[in-house]
Amino acid sequence: MSPEKSSSNSDVLTVALGEYDTGWHDAGLSLERAREVVRRAKAAGADLVALPEMCITGFTMEAESFAEAEDGPSIKALAKLAGEQRLWIVGGASIKKPDGRYVNSALVFSPDGSLVTSYEKQRLFGYAGETDVYSAGESHCVVEIEGLTVGVFICFDLRFPELFREVGPDVDAFVLIANWPNARQQHWEVLTRARAIENQCYMIAVNRVGEGGGLSYDGGSVVYDPWGERVDKAGAGGLRVGEISRSVVERARKAFPLPAAVAR
Repeated sequence: MSPEKSSSNSDVLTVALGEYDTGWHDAGLSLERAREVVRRAKAAGADLVALPEMCITGFTMEAESFAEAEDGPSIKALAKLAGEQRLWIVGGASIKKPDGRYVNSALVFSPDGSLVTSYEKQRLFGYAGETDVYSAGESHCVVEIEGLTVGVFICFDLRFPELFREVGPDVDAFVLIANWPNARQQHWEVLTRARAIENQCYMIAVNRVGEGGGLSYDGGSVVYDPWGERVDKAGAGGLRVGEISRSVVERARKAFPLPAAVAR
């Protein structure tokens, strides 16, 4: 799979975990909070900040009222924010496609303020009625960010290791954005680490905090390295920040090569 390309090349990428309390059905409040998170990420020296799933609205099933087109006002606001702060942003949104379908998307914005690519969630959470509202994505999203190759996923995808295995050998890291309720927090902690270990790459996982739609969220955002060791730490802006390195991934895979039948 050929990733979308960025213009520069590096071995190390500094990522900020943009964990925050998104406004429930309140785009103005959500964007105000997102701006502060992104400013703090920049202050912490991040190259990339990941924001939660559906960070504009919360995990809404009222797509008819709250979804936007990819050129909608909230999406443009996130793009502008990426350009103003000169960093990469991955953030989630409820999107209405030109054909009228609704999709749960992860949007990737570059430091020049452009929407580089987007990913449509492949495994929808039927337990919450997501399958009744949204159309499932049918393809992966792999993007090159400052020389590192990143696969993008959303929330419930985490429970399906085959999705990650399909792109794992070709990426340096996964970015997973989520609205993962605290009732299943232990599952989040186990599965995010497992996806890193079994694919021998970094896992950058960002969850929201606070209340929304009658559910409570405890965050737990994290960066795991290819060995499953946690590598994020408190940054200057109060966010947790971690460094990911292509060389670390290469060394891990060389030191402990998986069988070809498994690693492809």
